Amino acid sequence: MTPTAAPRERLLRAAADLFYAEGSSAVGVERLCRTAGVSKKSMYQLFATKDEVIAESLRVHGPATIAAYFPDPAADLPPRERILYVFARLEENSESPSFHGCPLVNAAIELHNPSHEASMVALSLKKEMESYFLRQAEQLEVADPAFLAAQLVLLFDGCSVRAVMRGEPLAGLALRAAKHLLDTAA
Repeated sequence: MTPTAAPRERLLRAAADLFYAEGSSAVGVERLCRTAGVSKKSMYQLFATKDEVIAESLRVHGPATIAAYFPDPAADLPPRERILYVFARLEENSESPSFHGCPLVNAAIELHNPSHEASMVALSLKKEMESYFLRQAEQLEVADPAFLAAQLVLLFDGCSVRAVMRGEPLAGLALRAAKHLLDTAA
């Protein structure tokens, strides 16, 4: 986070980082503002509530988080390899001590409210992942591309949670399970 960034940008970056690492309920407004280098007054001029900060940080930073799992659109990869790429990235990320699972799932679980604005943003971004899988599955010409896409999102989320709960890398599990789903659907 650059000190020359606008207060709004600094707040949203700090929120995305802190909420991912520690959870939004564990991070108070004072700490968020201190980390962002923004006064509480400035924060409340930009956002009415901390809940708005949670939602907006997901809205602003969530797309890049999801996109980081996808291969470059220009990459010359067949659909199956595009799907497996996502799980290879998940495997790599699970090896990092700073991996805390999927920030979208984390936010939705922590908020316990599907009608909360941040939960709706998280769901919208998860639907983007499912759409990505659906586009690839349709190119594979499987019997039920929508079902395969839903299974792949379920596998992604389950593997993310497993890595966090066990505090250990996935060690090939996500990739093997994804290959199995793809083989079964073919």
